[in-house]
Amino acid sequence: MADFRLAAEPRTEFGKGAARRLRRAGRIPSVMYGHGQDVVHLSLPAREFAATLRKGGGNVLLTVVLDGKEHLALTKAVQRDPLTREHEHVDLLVVRRGEKTTVDVPVVIVGEPAPDTIPNHQLNTVSIEADATRLPDTIEVDITGRSAGQGITAGDLVLPSGATLVTDPEALVIGFLGAPTAEALEAELEAAEAEAGIEREEPTAEEPAGEAAPAEAGSDDQS
Repeated sequence: MADFRLAAEPRTEFGKGAARRLRRAGRIPSVMYGHGQDVVHLSLPAREFAATLRKGGGNVLLTVVLDGKEHLALTKAVQRDPLTREHEHVDLLVVRRGEKTTVDVPVVIVGEPAPDTIPNHQLNTVSIEADATRLPDTIEVDITGRSAGQGITAGDLVLPSGATLVTDPEALVIGFLGAPTAEALEAELEAAEAEAGIEREEPTAEEPAGEAAPAEAGSDDQS
């Protein structure tokens, strides 16, 4: 697992106004806590922090340098603007080498299932306990050749050496369904229309080509 260094600065001003000024200056308001120490208020360089998450993932191990001292930390929580997606606030958890910690790890699917089989992803992440300095970025699960009914549970996942599963091992991670037939889709559509009160129009027979329309009653040929 890569180790990324970030130069932090102490934060002495608080409130929304101070936070906005920090963000305009290219920094993210942050707090750091853990191991019984008092909460430390600091700021992180926004561009470098974003690059760290892109390269190292959400469970990246950080070396935070503050006032000349180094602190190993994990990103415990990250707040982002819902529109701009910019980082607005970061919580850092201080850890020590050799210490166990619990994190959520993304599950990544590789491979293709059997023909006419649809994978149904139930869990996007699973919780594991592992060495804080050896946390995986993702956990891969190979679905090659899987068919309907051959679900994969959390207990089936291959974890890194030394990691322990925290998620219920019986929890379904990926299920597999058979692709529906055209007849099944049509029946499902008809049932949905019936439930919504929609009546289908019956097709009408076309008039035979070349057949003359009947003459109106009481009309005579005046030629």
